[in-house]
Amino acid sequence: MIELGVMFGLMTAIAVVLIVKLLRRSSTENVDGLLIEQARRVQAHNDRVSYNSNAVHNTPPTMSDLYYRP
Repeated sequence: MIELGVMFGLMTAIAVVLIVKLLRRSSTENVDGLLIEQARRVQAHNDRVSYNSNAVHNTPPTMSDLYYRP
């Protein structure tokens, strides 16, 4: 019976530590940090759109591809 209490106590302690760590990690100290995070998120979105498989492999030829023959 005591072992069961110790196990649940340890699991609760681990859960509390993880929750505290996640909450401290996600908070940003000032507006500059929020702006940096927003700019990086927008840049990552633009990169995902620009460099996805469809955009890279299925584009129509452009003037720079005029002399390219696969």
